[in-house]
Amino acid sequence: MDQKKLYRTIETVASKNFPSDKELLVDVVQQIVKNESIQLLGGRVWQFDAKKKSYKLLFQTGKVEKIPDELAIHIKDYPIVDRISVERTVLADETDKVLLSKGIFKYSAAGVGRKIRLGEKKYYEYLLAVNSKMLGDDLSYTLNVVATVLTSKLNERYLSISRKNLIEDIDKARALQRSILPEHELKFFAYDIFGITIPADNVAGDFYDYLKIGDDEERMGIVVGDAASKGLGAAAEAMYISGALRMASTFQIKISPMLLRLNQLVSKIFSDDKFITLFYGEISNDKKGLFLYANAGQNPPLFYNKKFNNFTTLGPTGPLLGPAPHSKYETDSINFHKGDVLVIYSDGIVESANDKYEFYGEERLQKMILKNVNGTPKEIAASILDDVLKFSTNDSQYQDDKTIVVIKKNR
Repeated sequence: MDQKKLYRTIETVASKNFPSDKELLVDVVQQIVKNESIQLLGGRVWQFDAKKKSYKLLFQTGKVEKIPDELAIHIKDYPIVDRISVERTVLADETDKVLLSKGIFKYSAAGVGRKIRLGEKKYYEYLLAVNSKMLGDDLSYTLNVVATVLTSKLNERYLSISRKNLIEDIDKARALQRSILPEHELKFFAYDIFGITIPADNVAGDFYDYLKIGDDEERMGIVVGDAASKGLGAAAEAMYISGALRMASTFQIKISPMLLRLNQLVSKIFSDDKFITLFYGEISNDKKGLFLYANAGQNPPLFYNKKFNNFTTLGPTGPLLGPAPHSKYETDSINFHKGDVLVIYSDGIVESANDKYEFYGEERLQKMILKNVNGTPKEIAASILDDVLKFSTNDSQYQDDKTIVVIKKNR
């Protein structure tokens, strides 16, 4: 299942006004077990009891034999919880005799909520465990997204204090963010590039950057990223990642290991309810127009091939950054020819909504690219943004930061 769509779906469910943590968790678990695209057999929520040094069963649902409501799992007998406190999400063989007797032999589990200290260790307040006929990395990534959203919503409940209007700090953050963003237009060998970010708030969680690589500067890295939150926190995360990428570019690290290290950094530095989606690609003076890229959960960019008058989408080559620190990222490639255009964008473009709650969508975006494909990257980006702003409604709850970077090969 598309991770961005899953995130939006779970966030919508979890954003309702729940009287308690339990009702929030129960509702979300019921929804994901019912979701046919995720293909779960059952789900359970466990709550940590520090005094008894155990997890007690809070809720269970699905097409698996029910386990006793009073069942508790003691930490000393269940070392897998120590792994979860470090890795967050695990795939494991069941070892508890009661659970084995109920036909639960393999499962995937993720930590949710705050971490509670017990001695020298910390344990998640809740564990979300699911059963599926197909246990693997895809299920692990899915569970990571669910756990991230739930943790975010629980944190909002924990931190439901009045927000202060820090105008001076916001102005400083806005000025700082603008100071590190690159110039909109850039020419690089046979390529013209134009990028722009329009914040939904005073500062943006979206970001883009151009990174000259190597002493001879014969390669150019192009980045578009999206911190999965809004306001000052998202802007700070975006600036942190942008700075880390700029530093990495000076060491000329290959794309896959660079994203691997970046993912580990995000997982270590950011809180459990934060993640980043990111697209990174490199152009050069290569005669064949080679474009190497990796996509960590970002909206698939649209590549227009002028010769064949068609589109190719540059889909994910690895999961979003943050929730799973041991994820791997592959590198893929395309070749630019004269007149070819690549449009990299954030979800604030395609998920802009009108007063009927209809999304702008990829189909309309493709039509706008086709309509303006003979223009400059600046003209293409401006036409798209103008159409998006005309389509969308300012008071829609779906409005988000909007970022577009357009790359065109002119010879």
